[in-house]
Amino acid sequence: MQSDGGLTPMKTFNGSRAILSGPAGGVVGYAVTTYNEESKQPIIGFDMGGTSTDVSRYAGEYEHVFESTTAGITIQAPQLDVNTVAAGGGSMLFFRSGLFVVGPESAGAHPGPSCYRKGGPLTVTDANLCLGRLLPDYFPKIFGPEEDQPLSKRDTLREFQKLTDQVNSFLENQSQHVSNMTVEEVAMGFIRVANEAMCRPIRALTQAKGHDTSQHILACFGGAGGQHACAIARSLGMKTVFIHKYAGILSAYGMALADVVHEAQEPCSVIYGPESFKLLDQRIAVLKQQCITSLQGQGFQKAQISTEAFLHLRYERTDCAFMCSAKGYPGNENFCHEGDFRTAFCLRYLKEFGFTIPERPIVVDDIRVRGTGSSSIHCEKQLKPSGLPARVETMTKCYFENGYLDTNVYYLEDLTCDHIIPGPAIIIDKNSTILVEPECTATITEFGDIQICVDREKIPVIGTELDTIQLSIFSHRFMSIAEQMGRILQRTAISTNIKERLDFSCALFGPDGGLVSNAPHIPVHLGAMQETVQFQIKNLGQDLVEGDVILSNHPCAGGSHLPDLTVITPVFRKGISYPVFFVASRGHHADIGGITPGSMPPHSKSLEEEGAVFTSFKLLKGGMFQEEAVTEALLAPGKIPGSSGTRNLHDNISDLRAQVAANQKGIQLVNELIDVYGLEVVQAYMAHIQANAEVAVRQMLKEFAVRCRKQTGVQTGLLEVTSEDYMDDGSPIRLSVQINEKEGSAVFDFSGSGYEVIGNCNAPRAITLSALIYCLRCMVGQDIPLNQGCLAPVKVIIPKGSILDPSAKAAVVGGNVLTSQRLVDVIFKAFGVCAASQGCMNNITFGNDNVGYYETVAGGAGAGPYWHGQSGVHTHMTNTRITDPEILEKRYPVILQQFQINKGTGGTGNFCGGDGVIRQLLFRDNVVLSVLSERRAFRPYGLYGGEPGAAGLNLLIRADGRTINLGGKTSVELNPGDIFHLQTPGGGGFGLYEEDGTSKRTTQTVSQKDKTTECFQERGSVYEYRRTQETV
Repeated sequence: MQSDGGLTPMKTFNGSRAILSGPAGGVVGYAVTTYNEESKQPIIGFDMGGTSTDVSRYAGEYEHVFESTTAGITIQAPQLDVNTVAAGGGSMLFFRSGLFVVGPESAGAHPGPSCYRKGGPLTVTDANLCLGRLLPDYFPKIFGPEEDQPLSKRDTLREFQKLTDQVNSFLENQSQHVSNMTVEEVAMGFIRVANEAMCRPIRALTQAKGHDTSQHILACFGGAGGQHACAIARSLGMKTVFIHKYAGILSAYGMALADVVHEAQEPCSVIYGPESFKLLDQRIAVLKQQCITSLQGQGFQKAQISTEAFLHLRYERTDCAFMCSAKGYPGNENFCHEGDFRTAFCLRYLKEFGFTIPERPIVVDDIRVRGTGSSSIHCEKQLKPSGLPARVETMTKCYFENGYLDTNVYYLEDLTCDHIIPGPAIIIDKNSTILVEPECTATITEFGDIQICVDREKIPVIGTELDTIQLSIFSHRFMSIAEQMGRILQRTAISTNIKERLDFSCALFGPDGGLVSNAPHIPVHLGAMQETVQFQIKNLGQDLVEGDVILSNHPCAGGSHLPDLTVITPVFRKGISYPVFFVASRGHHADIGGITPGSMPPHSKSLEEEGAVFTSFKLLKGGMFQEEAVTEALLAPGKIPGSSGTRNLHDNISDLRAQVAANQKGIQLVNELIDVYGLEVVQAYMAHIQANAEVAVRQMLKEFAVRCRKQTGVQTGLLEVTSEDYMDDGSPIRLSVQINEKEGSAVFDFSGSGYEVIGNCNAPRAITLSALIYCLRCMVGQDIPLNQGCLAPVKVIIPKGSILDPSAKAAVVGGNVLTSQRLVDVIFKAFGVCAASQGCMNNITFGNDNVGYYETVAGGAGAGPYWHGQSGVHTHMTNTRITDPEILEKRYPVILQQFQINKGTGGTGNFCGGDGVIRQLLFRDNVVLSVLSERRAFRPYGLYGGEPGAAGLNLLIRADGRTINLGGKTSVELNPGDIFHLQTPGGGGFGLYEEDGTSKRTTQTVSQKDKTTECFQERGSVYEYRRTQETV
């Protein structure tokens, strides 16, 4: 079995093509047994086992991806799009700072859940057992150290009692006293939170491709899936759940049903059009014959063999390619013999992104043919009606939302096609347990499978007081709003930056402009967007009315740098004159004018040189898009000598419209949430979510204070820690942190930091807040909601007119990408958590009249109290993915001569810093090279005796052999044959290291982990989307 859903002979088996062979078998299993060719209703596959939960989709043909990442390794091979989204029944349960948390840590198969009698942690499986949804008497006796005992409900209840005591202890300390929770209520809460956590990626998988989740059937399989199927379907608005009779082993069953597949593929690089049809037809014919010959060699007759041709197509100058079949789009003399690939591509592009680019040529990157040898295996056996009522094996009590209910238990093998099972009920199979929830009805099909009709979700009536279960659910709901906004933005934007690099953030804000949820967590956007919204509230006040949409990018209005355009829309409710929420989207526009293409000049000295500026610009007035006014503003920089207006007006306007559409989606989802729960409740839980983040940060500050006093021996007086570091021009960044350990609060005082600089390394106030919220989140050490609450225990003092709060006209492009990194180093140094990382993004830009290119280059990460720094990675405020060498050399006049780890550049210590990299580019045409970098003078510090990392170096090697040091920031004209040689900084070391191998490191200021619990390995298109967005 291969990852693409096809079988292959042993002699041609390749491990890299079979990484997902098990999950692929499950997809084939439900595709063959569940999909109805007549109704054509699409299916979501939900495969929940003990250690992972996989989600996939089938709508008449298999959905493949051709590059995926598993366990950090990128594999380029055809795979079914199977998304691993959770740890399954083994997902561990935690109560953290008032929040119910499920996973991502997994108990695994050993020690497994607490009920396995091996001292394991509480998991989702334990919660189901606690609620009576698993019956130990029907499980084999294979548990315990000797693997000869039954499941232990006693162990589960004992551990749940401890967790319940922890929950109640937290509740008793709240200002609003809430009645204590029972063990069952706590277990039920974790089940609800687990279900909501699994629903989020299912929504993402369907909505990313423009599908309505509620219009699918949920095909549920795997040993644990049957216990959650009804609840998952109800939450997603699905009406039908299908569970095959072999659901517990459907992956194995699917392998038996799979066809034998042989694929042939070759690269191509032609424009799709009449002049290339003959070549494409010839190459497809050759690949077809290869597939047929291979399958005939395996014993298949020609009548059993079918082939399907695919072209890997994309619009020119884009990276978003689709592998398209012309099946269903017959051709004629004006198309390829295989059919109309252009129509197939354009319709798919329109479905996923909402528009096409008709004037843009279509490029063929690859030709692929999939040959299939049909096995024609059919294992279904039709059942005969019994004419008798369904036999009840026993009756038990299961816990649901309304308490314990009498629940009938049935054996699946005793049921026939005339049996209808009303919920609540449990149906037991040899390999799985299926829960039919109240108000749901199970029907046995003619082949012995289970089809469950699911009622609509009944929303419980809740109040405004804190309910820790609802808190966790609202946390997911708020995040889902921001995520779905992002999907709309990505689908409707046109620029490469937003559509393909995913350089954007979407967020939800309260009526005071405080951040509620932000997706994804691009660090430099975290605090800045909140500042932007709050500025507009103060600046516009009563002038902000329904139908208005605000555009802003000015640093004094919470902007990070000018290319990041923020679109803000207030959310109004009928009968309320003021906004009840705000939604906003921030996208990086490739060009908004200025003195250099890309609007990121390395030598700018004023803000106006960096592009168009918007403070509180009304992009929409009364619901009307102000295209003429915004066009005039985007072209305005061209009036300044030496500068230009935007060089890509069409993309700017299109992307701004996309941002407005994303905000509109956010408004729709917010209003739907309010329609269900009421405005008062939704705003109350907004405040509860922010308070939850505040609790976590206060706890971290208290714990740090205790450790710090223990280390220094000072038990009284004000606790203060300080640090400082320098920019390469000598400008200091100084920080004093005064901590009130009783309250868990702190004052972060940056007084003494350097003055505003003549260059562009000035960092707007919002950048400092972003760096601070990022550092606090890192030091908390657990997954908490990232919102306004993180800064609630913190007072920040930033001197006006300094490099950290410059004047309104100061240049800031370097502050966003360089000073932000130094801020993180200074904050971490004060808390002593790790040595400095490279402290730079190594911004490299080159171009001429025909092309423009921008990249950031990785370096060494700082070491910590129990880890070595990673080599050749981005850290902290950026995580950009480097361009593939093949794409770089094909599209730009450059040859990548060298790209490697620069050994020995990390600082030594008890734990060593990561090494920087060497990157060397040979230019083949005249270009202007711009470099914007730091840590060329001051090396990344080591901590507690660790050595500093090596400084970076920028060299120009002229074609005549001269070598020139470019310094940290410059622009220079290059000729063909010139070479740019870059050495990025290494990370600092941590702790003293003696030659005899002994450590003399000082007492750690952070607690060392006893052991690392493994998390499930995420994979699939949903994971790749988030990973791409995190590498902006």
